Amino acid sequence: MLRSVKKVVQTLENPHLALMTQPSSMNRFKYFIQGVKDLKTKGTIAPTSKYTSKQMLRNINFSKSNLLVELGAGDGSITRRILEQMKPEAKLYSFEIDPKFCGFLERIEDPRLHVINDSAEHLSDYLQQWGVDKVDSFISGIPFVVLPDALGNNILQQAKNALHSDGCFVQFHYSTIPKKRYEQIFDSVAIKLEVRNLPPAFVFTCH
Repeated sequence: MLRSVKKVVQTLENPHLALMTQPSSMNRFKYFIQGVKDLKTKGTIAPTSKYTSKQMLRNINFSKSNLLVELGAGDGSITRRILEQMKPEAKLYSFEIDPKFCGFLERIEDPRLHVINDSAEHLSDYLQQWGVDKVDSFISGIPFVVLPDALGNNILQQAKNALHSDGCFVQFHYSTIPKKRYEQIFDSVAIKLEVRNLPPAFVFTCH
């Protein structure tokens, strides 16, 4: 356990670390313990703030969005905020690889939400199955910095290929170091610092 905690501390000091969303049904201590156990897949032990969540959705034009895709939905903290702003006829496809978090997502009673318990690396296959050509916007909580480069780039490229010309891909990190990675895939990358987060979060909006 001491070795695990030491690894967590070292990871938090790593500026490449990505941030995930805190499950609303877990207190901070449980989230910390869960983060220690699942550090390789969660990428963090620290919860994001509501301010970061709002910042992520700020540049999405919900009035013109008919189909949104969420990658790494967690327990649905941001999912609920997305649904609150969506049009009645719009659809949200939320990918989450962790079955436990999918259980939280499936408790959200909203017919517009479709939960996919699978890796986002299969995004293109699902879009093809659904007959979807373009996605209006992507909201991502995937800890890309702890994924193998090839896997992360593959997911990002699939998202870019499916992204509507008027849409955006939104992601957040602890630092601006990953910016080059996004610039290699997307046409433009804007970064907004949200200091009301511990640690401060950088929201990446890509077009």
